Amino acid sequence: MLMVPDYFAFYQLPETFRPEEAALKRAYYALSRQHHPDFHATASAEQQQETLHLATLNTNAYRTLSDPDLRMAYILSRHGLLEEGKQEIPADFLMEVMELNEQLMELEFDPDPAVAARVENEVNILTAELEKGIEPVLSGYEYLEEDARTPALQQIRTYYLKKRYLLRIRESLAKFAARS
Repeated sequence: MLMVPDYFAFYQLPETFRPEEAALKRAYYALSRQHHPDFHATASAEQQQETLHLATLNTNAYRTLSDPDLRMAYILSRHGLLEEGKQEIPADFLMEVMELNEQLMELEFDPDPAVAARVENEVNILTAELEKGIEPVLSGYEYLEEDARTPALQQIRTYYLKKRYLLRIRESLAKFAARS
């Protein structure tokens, strides 16, 4: 398994799905100043290389942790929950998505704005239900005891995978809308 750097430890922040944005920015800017290559121009080649590595790590950490979707994928990956072939999704959700995908395929051959609007509405409803159900888990995650985090992470992984399915349907709808 590829070793993923611990961005939270790098910023001295707790692992959380809802980091305090101001604290994240403060850590990023402080480390940006500290590890900016221009401030180490007279250092040895080895020190310059280390500074460049830390500056890159800082940029990657901030880019990842400041984006909710990237942050979620990052945390799940760090816990080994986004490995290929281990992404089972509940069958009832797959059936709903399959029905939506069938309606999208029909739109390919028989464009109908009313059907597209109905599919979009169903996706919006599913998305709203997903968001409502996961919010307490996301906002309370950092306060959980270590043994309670595993089931929470499983719930979050299921949410993340479902959200990706719905995003693909939205992308297909957008392509349909662009053509009609």
